[in-house]
Amino acid sequence: MAGTKQFDEDEVLDRAMLLFWRRGFGATSMQDVAQATGVLRGSLYHAYGDKQALFLRVFGRYRTWFLASLRSALDAPSAEEALRRYLRFAIETITAVDDDEVTRGCLTTKTATDETAMDDAIRAALRGLLDDVQGALADRLAQPDAAGRLALPPAAAARLITTTTRGMVVLERVYRDVGQLEAVADDLLRLMFPR
Repeated sequence: MAGTKQFDEDEVLDRAMLLFWRRGFGATSMQDVAQATGVLRGSLYHAYGDKQALFLRVFGRYRTWFLASLRSALDAPSAEEALRRYLRFAIETITAVDDDEVTRGCLTTKTATDETAMDDAIRAALRGLLDDVQGALADRLAQPDAAGRLALPPAAAARLITTTTRGMVVLERVYRDVGQLEAVADDLLRLMFPR
């Protein structure tokens, strides 16, 4: 039937997300997406418009997943444990490997450092996710169990945590050393919650 998608959209978007996550926006063509999903390039253009529109759709799915995972990590009995869980989640996410044992890194950071991706629509999508991450962290760190223990005001702490996790992505790319990322997480926890 004309106008009806002849493919499983969830599967296509998930496969496209993994491709963009691994390769980055600039290094991924619509032909690459067609090969990865098994959907003809023309059908992808018909369904999504262009590569940017497809990426934004994929990034929306990534954002939903990432924020749900963040909120789950932050749902801990103490602010310190919530931050520990979030940092563990961040490390596991950026060090996750695909079938060919290549780490994916972070879709947000990879896209933000790709000059070919930096137009207003993509920048706004990235900013929206980072703002949501900082907001969720600040809300959790503002709860009474963190009062008197947190070294910085909640919003400043959230900004520093978000910046540090973006830097951890770069360290992973350069060193490929989970131990180093765990040491950064431990250092950050000690700074945030001094004994």
